[in-house]
Amino acid sequence: MMTRFSILVALGVMAGCVSQPVPDSGRGVGFGTATEFERQRIAREAALQGAPTTGAATTLQSPAQVTTQAIPSGDLAAVGIGQSQGGAPLTAMSPAGTSAAQAAPASSAPVAASNNVAISDENDFSAVSDRETIESDAERRARQAAQRREIAPTDLPARPADAGPNIVEYALSAPNRKGQEWYSRSILRSEGRFQRNCASYNSPDAAQRDFLARGGPERDPRGIDPDGDGFACGWDPAPFLLAAGR
Repeated sequence: MMTRFSILVALGVMAGCVSQPVPDSGRGVGFGTATEFERQRIAREAALQGAPTTGAATTLQSPAQVTTQAIPSGDLAAVGIGQSQGGAPLTAMSPAGTSAAQAAPASSAPVAASNNVAISDENDFSAVSDRETIESDAERRARQAAQRREIAPTDLPARPADAGPNIVEYALSAPNRKGQEWYSRSILRSEGRFQRNCASYNSPDAAQRDFLARGGPERDPRGIDPDGDGFACGWDPAPFLLAAGR
C-alpha cells in the first residue's frame, strides 16, 4: 500500500515531465526554423540578382524587374566592353533584356539587304518572283540556249613516229601472258645482271619500252627478260588488256 509520501513523489515526477518544453519541430540542425531558412534563402537570391533586401518582407523579383549590374559600367568601359567599334556606348538594355531600339516600335520601313552579286538567288522563289515572270523566264532560257555550243569529238592526234615503241599496242598484240615462256633465252643468264639492269629504270613501262627498242622480244641484250615471256623487268600487260575488255 502506497504511502502519502510515495504518492507525492510520483505526482512531482509527472509534473516535471509535462512542464519540460517540447523541441521546435520546425527548426533544423544549423538552420533555425523553416521560416527563418526560407527568409534567408530569399535574401541570398535577391542579393545575387542585385535587388535590395528588406528583412522578412523581402521577395524575389521577376527577371523583367531585376537589372543585373554585377560589374560597374565604368570598369567595363575601361577595358572596351560595352562600347561599339566606334567608341560610342552601346544601347542600354531595358529591364526585360531588350535594347531600347528593339523595344520601340519601328517608325520606318525596313532597309532591304544589299544583293551580293557573287551569290545567285535563282533558287529562292520569293526573291525571283519579285522580278521575274513566266515570259521573262522564257526569254532568258532562250538566250541561254542560243549561246550554247556543241563541240563534236575529233580523232585522237597521231602518235609521233620517233616516240619509240608503243607498249600499249604490244600488250594488246602479245601472243602470251606474263610468266608464259615464248622466246628462247641463253642458259647463261645471270640473276645479278637482271636485278642490276632493271634497277636502272624508273618504272616497268620504261624498261619494257627500252627492251622493245633494243630488239625485244626476240632479243634480250641486257638480260632483263630471263624467263622469255617477252615482258621485261616484271612488266605486266594485264591492265592494258583489262582496259580493252580482253
